[in-house]
Amino acid sequence: MNARAVAIDVLARVEATDAYLNLVLDQRLAETPLRDPRDAALVTELCYGATRRRLGLDRAIAAFSDRKLHALEDRVLAALRVGAYQIFHSRVPRRAAVSETVEGLKQIGLSRAAGFVNAVLRKVAALESIPLPPESDLAEHLSVRESHPLWLVERWLRRHGRAATEAMLVASNDAPPVTVRTNRRAGTRDALAALFAEAGLAATPTARSPVGMRLSSPGPVESLVGYPEGLFQVQDEAAQLVGLYAAIPEDARVLDACAAPGGKACHLAESHRVLAVDLYAAKLDKIRSEARRLHLEDRIEVLAHDATEPFPASIGPVEAVLLDAPCTGLGTLRRHPELRWRRKEEDIARLATLQRRILERCQEVVPPGGLLVYAVCSTEPEEGQDQIDLFLRSHPDFTLETPALAERLGWPLAQGALRTLPGPDGMDGFYAARLRRLA
Repeated sequence: MNARAVAIDVLARVEATDAYLNLVLDQRLAETPLRDPRDAALVTELCYGATRRRLGLDRAIAAFSDRKLHALEDRVLAALRVGAYQIFHSRVPRRAAVSETVEGLKQIGLSRAAGFVNAVLRKVAALESIPLPPESDLAEHLSVRESHPLWLVERWLRRHGRAATEAMLVASNDAPPVTVRTNRRAGTRDALAALFAEAGLAATPTARSPVGMRLSSPGPVESLVGYPEGLFQVQDEAAQLVGLYAAIPEDARVLDACAAPGGKACHLAESHRVLAVDLYAAKLDKIRSEARRLHLEDRIEVLAHDATEPFPASIGPVEAVLLDAPCTGLGTLRRHPELRWRRKEEDIARLATLQRRILERCQEVVPPGGLLVYAVCSTEPEEGQDQIDLFLRSHPDFTLETPALAERLGWPLAQGALRTLPGPDGMDGFYAARLRRLA
């Protein structure tokens, strides 16, 4: 099976099931024999590239399709996007992009659609570039050029202005590096860097996080030196900063209220006792498995519980609560490009309501003098700063407290809270606030 066939199938599955692209892709690559080991990298590029660049690709495809795109079968539309992506955004010769995509469609049993896809892609290939709206309509121009939904571009322009918005859009289309966090119970960052260098891996220390490393083209993470021994965990630099910004006293018992997939729970467990809570038991099993790999199983308990409901008294006392709340995920579009097409503007208010409900339950278990750390991987103020402003107005017994570490290391702060945005720093967009209940 050629790489285009696999990419078409992956994209169609993602569209049909609303699953995360990375999960479907990993599963498909694990179960599919490819002609060349290098084809796995090509499949990955095609899947992520066609998803990131979907809006512009669809604009070009629609100009030559006699059928509405939403009426096409998922696999046929996926084939058109895979072909158009290669035409406009890869070094593949245009003739080969068309022929190999059509061949891939045949390999997955859709020979009946091969003529239609071939005809459309040949016309698309005759275009010099994707037709863009005039720059006089800046929001729509950027929306198509950088392939983001118009409502999101308009929001970012209003709040950040043109230069910052363009930087955020461009960064959200970049392929993110593999970033790992040193397991401090297993060694130091310097020791991990030396191990990577000995193995011939190109790795550089993260600029903001004192425990992170960035790797370029490392291949499958599970095959990296030090992975089986639990020397590191994959985690974006911004997410690492959240755990460090929390600055929870060592050996405190911490409730991680929405713990899956477990990166922050494991980070905290390096120096704290952690009760990892999530709604779904299957996700807790994955946290257990990762804790075992990192040799942190003695530091993490798990509990299946709906965090919108009161926590049971049986959880016992905790000194701090981390709430990495369910959110739009708009700060992680480079990692999860499918989210830009699934999220609607009204989702922001809906999720903000859910966040408030969970915040209320979390504050109930914070003792006097204890900490409540709130975080979201979103760029939107309704989920971040506005949420905390509202919480502090309704809970005068809490105050926002910025840790000295954040100020000393010059981390990006907004009104004392941690805030990172997609852009030149190469991090995901995160917001985190550290709240202290007055004694």
